[in-house]
Amino acid sequence: MPPYTIREWDKVVYGEGEDQIPERHADRLVALAARSAFAGRGSGGVLEHGRHALRARGVVGILAAGEVSLEILPKIEVAPGPADHQNAAVRKRLVHMLAVALDLRIDLGTITDLAWQRETLLEILIRIFCDKLTEAVRKGMPRQYVPCEDDLRTLRGQLDIARQFTRLAVNPARLACRFDSLSEDTPLNRIMKAAVLRLTNLSRRAAIQQRLRELTFVFADITDVPVAELRWDQVVIDRTNRAWQDLFAMARLFLQNRYQTTTGGNGQGTAMLFEMNALFEEYVGRLVVRALAGTGHTVSVQGGQLFCLTALDGGRPLFQTRPDILIRKGGKVVHVIDTKWKRISPRIDDPKQGVSQADVYQMMAYAQLYGTPRLTLLYPHHPGLGTEEGVLGRYTITGGATRLETASIDVASNTGIIERLRRLILEGNGAALEPAA
Repeated sequence: MPPYTIREWDKVVYGEGEDQIPERHADRLVALAARSAFAGRGSGGVLEHGRHALRARGVVGILAAGEVSLEILPKIEVAPGPADHQNAAVRKRLVHMLAVALDLRIDLGTITDLAWQRETLLEILIRIFCDKLTEAVRKGMPRQYVPCEDDLRTLRGQLDIARQFTRLAVNPARLACRFDSLSEDTPLNRIMKAAVLRLTNLSRRAAIQQRLRELTFVFADITDVPVAELRWDQVVIDRTNRAWQDLFAMARLFLQNRYQTTTGGNGQGTAMLFEMNALFEEYVGRLVVRALAGTGHTVSVQGGQLFCLTALDGGRPLFQTRPDILIRKGGKVVHVIDTKWKRISPRIDDPKQGVSQADVYQMMAYAQLYGTPRLTLLYPHHPGLGTEEGVLGRYTITGGATRLETASIDVASNTGIIERLRRLILEGNGAALEPAA
C-alpha cells in the first residue's frame, strides 16, 4: 500500500471511499502517534482524531504501522503545480532544513527529481545515508587501537604477570600478553552497523533494501550491539575519521529517541517525527550565526537562561527563560530573536495582526531581563503576508524605547537566505520606530 501524504495542519479523511484512509488503518496510526516521542505535547498529541478525519499538529515526518504509513510534510508554500511536484519541493526544503539544523553536508542534487516525487521523507533520508556510507567505506573503515589480551608463544606488548603465574603457571610455553591492536570493531562502526540493521527493517524500497544488505555484508565482522547498549560516549571524531562526522550525526538521528520512537502493543510501528517549532528555531539560529560572521556580533542559540523571579526568602530562582537567539555586540545584548513556527494572517479588523498576546508578553520579559533595545518575533513567510518577506510591523514597548518587531523569512526559497537574514538583522538597526499598536 503506498504511503498517504498530508501537510501539517491539514486534514485527511478516513473511511471506505477513494483516497480515504480505511478506518482500521487510521486507528492504528492514531495509536502509534499516541505512543510517540511527542505524545505529551498537549491535547490531542501528534494527530487530532476528529469526526472521520485526522490532522497533524505542528509535527512532520513519518508514521508507519503495518502496511499503512502516513507522511506529514510541513506547511511550506511552493510554486503551483501537480501534487507530486509540490510534495517533492517541500521534501527538498525539509531535508535542507534538517541538514542545516544538524550541521550535515548533503548534496541534494544527487537525488533525482523522480525520487523526490515518489519517495517519502524517510526513504530519502535512508538513501542519503546509504550514499554517504557507501562512499565512506570505499575509502576505508575507521580503525582505532583497542586493548587486547591473549596467550601467545612470543611476547607482544606487556606481560600480564598475575595471569602468567596463575592460569599459565603449568604452561610456560605461552606468555600472557596485554597489547593494543588496530581494529575496525570500534564504537563508531558498531553504531553504523546498528543503523544499517535498523534501516533495513524500515525501508520499503527494494533498491534501497538491496543497498542496505550490501552494507550489512561490509559490517559483518563488526560486533552486533543492541541500540540501547551502544556507546555513543566512546566515539571521538578527530582528523582520522572526520569524513564520518555526518554519518555519525545521521545514525544518531535514526537510532536515538530524540526523533524516532519504535513502539509495541496496539501502537506497534515506527514514528520518525520532527517538531517544526524546534526545527525552525535550530535552522534559523544556525543561519544567523553564519549571517553575522565577521560583523563584530556574536550569536548565542538558547544562550540566555536568566530567571524571571527570585524568592524574597533567599530561595532558588524561578521561571527560567530560554530566548531562541541572542545577538551581542561588545559583550552587550543588542537583539533578541524568537522564532515562531506559526502562520500568522494579518487582518484589517485585527490590530494585533495575528500575533499571540502570550508571545508579546514573553518578549517583554526578555526586554526586562536582558536589557536589549531590539526584539524580533520571526515567523515563516507565506503569501498571505504579502509578496515580500521582511519586517511586518514595528512597535515600541509602552513606557520605554525598546523596539519590538514582527518579521517573516521565506523558508521555501534557499536562494540567498543567509544574505537575506543578514540584511533583516543589520539594516533593521536603523529602521524608524512606529507607535505601539
